[in-house]
Amino acid sequence: MKKFLFLIALIPFLAFAQHNEKLKAYKTAYLTESLDLTPEEAERFWPIYNKYDELLMSLRRTERREIYQKMKGDLETLSDAEATVLLDEISTLKSKEVQYHEAMITDLKKVLPSKKILKLKRAEEEFKHMLLEKVKGKHRKRP
Repeated sequence: MKKFLFLIALIPFLAFAQHNEKLKAYKTAYLTESLDLTPEEAERFWPIYNKYDELLMSLRRTERREIYQKMKGDLETLSDAEATVLLDEISTLKSKEVQYHEAMITDLKKVLPSKKILKLKRAEEEFKHMLLEKVKGKHRKRP
């Protein structure tokens, strides 16, 4: 019985994980096509990109878990000292994000021409925009 309940509880997590894998596959295909990567470029590009993408996702998870959870509450109850600490944490995370982006660009310059790195930035923004439009469309369809 415990195993059955565990499996029932696990279903939403599996669906979410499957959704994330599908989304990652779409993003990979979109970026590969947008950048017009050769097989050799793709072989060298993806390990670098995936490494930094995971670092950035980790930062975003930390931000959601540690920053936004604290900001969900009543901000009026925060002391000035607590607010200052929170702002410092936000600044630290944003600084790390910039460092990761700079390091990724430095590493990518070793394997791709600069023009393709600019195309990457544009393609990432276009992909985010497509996702947002898709989400907006789903919300408009709801009664």
